[in-house]
Amino acid sequence: MGVTTFSTGAFGQEPDPNQKIRVSIKGPKSEMASAKKNYKARWDFGTDGFTVEVNAKQYQALLKNKNLQIEKVHEVKLERVQDSTKGKSGATAITSLPSDRTPWGIEAIYNDPSITSTSGGKGIKVAVLDTGVYINHYDLVGSAEQCKDFTQATSIVNNSCTDRNGHGTHVAGTVLAHGASDGLGVYGVAPEAKLWAYKVLNDNGSGYSDDIAGAIRHAADEAVRTGSKVIISMSLGSSAKDSLISSAVDYAYSKGVLVVAAAGNSGPGVNTINYPGALPNAIAVAALENVQQNGTYRVADFSSRGSSATDGDYVIQERDIEISAPGRDILSTWYDGNYNTISGTSMATPHVSGLAAKIWSSNPTWTHTQLRAELQRRAKLYDIKGGIGATTGDDYASGFGFARVK
Repeated sequence: MGVTTFSTGAFGQEPDPNQKIRVSIKGPKSEMASAKKNYKARWDFGTDGFTVEVNAKQYQALLKNKNLQIEKVHEVKLERVQDSTKGKSGATAITSLPSDRTPWGIEAIYNDPSITSTSGGKGIKVAVLDTGVYINHYDLVGSAEQCKDFTQATSIVNNSCTDRNGHGTHVAGTVLAHGASDGLGVYGVAPEAKLWAYKVLNDNGSGYSDDIAGAIRHAADEAVRTGSKVIISMSLGSSAKDSLISSAVDYAYSKGVLVVAAAGNSGPGVNTINYPGALPNAIAVAALENVQQNGTYRVADFSSRGSSATDGDYVIQERDIEISAPGRDILSTWYDGNYNTISGTSMATPHVSGLAAKIWSSNPTWTHTQLRAELQRRAKLYDIKGGIGATTGDDYASGFGFARVK
């Protein structure tokens, strides 16, 4: 289970007149104001337009207005990473205590094979945009400061973020699981951070890009409103650039929010990186596996790669991998209160989000750009040389390297 894939959906030549079609509307301010009188906006992104749900007849009428730019909103579906050793995506959920309270990814990012618990992240908020989170899991209870659903008919449903998929709970656990009150559960990278659980995908792992964009902007606005230092963690993506999400990422970054996103699971070819990870204002995370090659961990074959044209420049441009982190066979919390082991750049992303929270907590006066620079500096300290495309220095497979606690 890994990053998501946006698709345009399948609309026939003669669509069902009762079928709801979600579209984005953009154009001159006066024209958008006029359109809003006729259609109830689901998300209003100001000058970046708004989205609505219409039927086929209304959609055709909108297309006839040459003063407006009308686009169908991208649908979203979770993509699975096929595990060659198990023949399926991940293992069966563990129904007892975890076999390892500090999984290999935690040991690796802490650079401590003997570690038995983790710490850090106090005062930092991590917004996990995913399938929701089972916030009452033993290892997560007490960590959720916000729990919101962006997938319902109402734009935002407060105090609702139920996860019936597992993906979001798994991601959240890697960021900040605290091992439970008895210390016998699993640990994340920054257990003292607070969780903003934002459900942007439904129980089947599908949804719409405008809901994701709405959640990104909401997290940024909440950061400003509460005066909080916020990290947005997105284990989702698309091979195509989505204008709604792109503008939302830029908006969040302008508000001082650090954005971390999965690189994608379409590797090992060049230029397979997904969006929003491919955006310059997002940190794209590649996936490592627990295998040593050339003296370092190895980039997983499934992990998407960036552009080889920018190898060695240590400058983040569009379609560049930035940082690597553990992403294959990752044990973490599961939506039924148990544990599961799954793979993907989705699993690598929360390792970096947690590390960012831990570092920021220790340096509260830093801006998000200073924090990002520190992540890059630490990544350079552990250069990844294993895996297709990985070589000495900044490369299209592993980026700057593997940023760690020490």
